[in-house]
Amino acid sequence: MTRFVRRFTFSAALLCAAAAAHAQEAPAPGAAISLRRAIELALQNSRDLRVAKLQASLADRSSLITRAEFLPNIYAGSGLGYTKGIPETPGGRAPSLFSVTYGEQLINEPLRGQARELRQQAQSQKIVLEEVRGNVILNTALAYLDLAKVRHSLELSRKGVESAEKILQITRQREVEGFELPVETVKAQLSRAKMAQRTLHLETREEELEDYLRAQFGLAPGARVEVAAEELPGEAEQAGADLIALAMQKNTEVRLAESEVRAKEFRLTGEKRGYFPTLELVSVYSILARFNFSEFFRRFQRQNFNVGMNLQVPLFSARTRANVALAQAGLDAARATFENKKAELSDAVRQKTRRSREMDAAREVARLELQLAQQQVSVLQSQFAEGKVNLRELEQARIQENDKWLAFLDATFLRQQAQLDLLRVAGQLDKVFQ
Repeated sequence: MTRFVRRFTFSAALLCAAAAAHAQEAPAPGAAISLRRAIELALQNSRDLRVAKLQASLADRSSLITRAEFLPNIYAGSGLGYTKGIPETPGGRAPSLFSVTYGEQLINEPLRGQARELRQQAQSQKIVLEEVRGNVILNTALAYLDLAKVRHSLELSRKGVESAEKILQITRQREVEGFELPVETVKAQLSRAKMAQRTLHLETREEELEDYLRAQFGLAPGARVEVAAEELPGEAEQAGADLIALAMQKNTEVRLAESEVRAKEFRLTGEKRGYFPTLELVSVYSILARFNFSEFFRRFQRQNFNVGMNLQVPLFSARTRANVALAQAGLDAARATFENKKAELSDAVRQKTRRSREMDAAREVARLELQLAQQQVSVLQSQFAEGKVNLRELEQARIQENDKWLAFLDATFLRQQAQLDLLRVAGQLDKVFQ
């Protein structure tokens, strides 16, 4: 397939206006952003989406090049030159001071098939644009939910560091008093170091997510991104029952493969009609120079005009036969790819549906473990108030509660991630967040 590339230039005024529009849409620093609003801002400011729109526009304009052969084409020029012998140009026409030529394809089925193929491929680029839009929604939603989870986890991790520090102080005091072995102090130090390491990892992750979301939202470097802990919209749950049926209609990869089949069908139809005659409307107007013709002709018409049809009937064309075979092979390959995509999509939807259910079950387990840890802390707090347990036992229970909280947050995020991944495969992300 021939690809055509053009350069597109934008004026400085248009760029400034676009930048101003994006700046107006950017949220105020420190303002909390909802998940839906975050996705809206990402769609307005996404560089990937702007590039995809330009590529779709480029494909539209490229498809017009072949189609233009069936529209009027007028050229002006000159065939003036030195001649010796019968005057003619290297192209076989008479040399002229000035000439105007007109050409328009009326019947040329192979060329028309190529034009339809390119037009269909331009339509495919719009499907690619939808895919890029879906990826922007998915990545923004995941980053948003991940940032909310990380910040909650940071609060819990810092509390865990505080509890570990209290346990370490108590253990050192008991070692000094002879009630603990030195190995217990080392264990307490290790526990505190692990929690400090986890806190540092979460802080690094928070900075990475903030950098990504700032770029997506069009915020200034260093501006804080405020998010809220949110669940996915209710539409995400409702759509789950019909995702397998909807996927075949909305999945971008399947739609692209189907569009490629249609494009190859257009190409094959055109090539098969290459055995038909071609018809072109042509016209030439020219002004001849005296010095080219006066030596050979006493009288000749300086201004000449002709108009007519150029008809070609193929009697034997090995090239047409080869083009038909190539187009048929391309169609067969496109159909095979289309069938493979449908089979892969069906498997992917079932697999991701199972994973979503597994994540639901894992979240429920994590929720119950957290609930149990919270109840144990409540019991130990009552016993500590009565003097039945010491502070170290209470702080250890709090650390276990924090660990269960972190596990619950991770399970919740993995469940949301599985839901979003399933919606992406089914092509329903845009519908859920519209």
